[in-house]
Amino acid sequence: MRVEAKSPEAKIAQTLVDELQTYFVEKLNDISATLGNSQVFEAVEWGRDGGVHGGGVRYEARDETIFNRASVNVSQVHYDDDETKKLSSATAISTIIHPNNPHVPSMHMHISWTQMREGKGYWRIMGDLNPSIKNDLFKKEFDLALHDAAGAYGDEGRAQGNRYFNIPVLGRTRGVSHFYLEDFHTGDFEVDRDFAYKMGKAIIDVYISITRQALEHYSSYLDEHKALQLDYHTLYLFQVLTLDRGTTSGLLVHDQNDIGIMGSIPSHVNRELLASWVEKMIKPQDVLVLALLDALPNQMPTPVEVETKKKLASAVRSHYKRYPDALSMQASGNVVPPTVDNHQ
Repeated sequence: MRVEAKSPEAKIAQTLVDELQTYFVEKLNDISATLGNSQVFEAVEWGRDGGVHGGGVRYEARDETIFNRASVNVSQVHYDDDETKKLSSATAISTIIHPNNPHVPSMHMHISWTQMREGKGYWRIMGDLNPSIKNDLFKKEFDLALHDAAGAYGDEGRAQGNRYFNIPVLGRTRGVSHFYLEDFHTGDFEVDRDFAYKMGKAIIDVYISITRQALEHYSSYLDEHKALQLDYHTLYLFQVLTLDRGTTSGLLVHDQNDIGIMGSIPSHVNRELLASWVEKMIKPQDVLVLALLDALPNQMPTPVEVETKKKLASAVRSHYKRYPDALSMQASGNVVPPTVDNHQ
């Protein structure tokens, strides 16, 4: 049994992420029912320290005709019984959808509320569209939806998003549309909560619209399209495991939800392509990529199953414990949150 956080703000944030999770999973299940094989997402629960300090539930896709990998994860970690911690609570929805059809773009969304022991709190709001095969109409639709929902924060969100999801060694960004607000707070919790919910709802609605359009218009695809998707999925793994600060922080804080944290990794990658990027890496990040290659099976295409996810998580955790200064080389918006220190 998971113990919930005590603060009123954390309870409100928990309600918000739960509502967004339920809404998104229902919409995804509708797609499976009308365009797939009607297999619904399944819930998987986990507890932080056996549930004493919270935990969460993720819904994982089971319809392999529609989804390559997909996870809608909600979590809340808190330290109400430990006043030595800087962090009071962290509440989040984090989701990644990798469709099976290469014409349907992947999507990532993260919305979280972090509350410190002294009472200060802030939101983190992220949404990005990540296609294997670029489609200008889908990009425009996603851009417009985020622009309309973000209002006055649109330009700042796009600027931070493009910075965070940049991959310098490859000279490109991870996706085609990125939005990111870090340390977001205006001083009015209710207004900020409403904004976070509005952004989450807008991201979900536009992605569902794009997914339906793509599946209905591109009912078939070629082997070359799947090859492009495999290469893109490799890029996604590369960015997440070498640059994504949120993923690394989650792995360094504890090892009780590695499979959930690694839910963003696609089912297969191209290890040969990944190996070709080792020489591009700045030291000691070349060591990290070599460790990732050691964790991956020596097959092509390269499967990423549960045991491999555990090995990848361990490789990332070990690397940053050995090279803590390398954390400064990870992606950031305008602010670098001290996530790991807050849990100490």
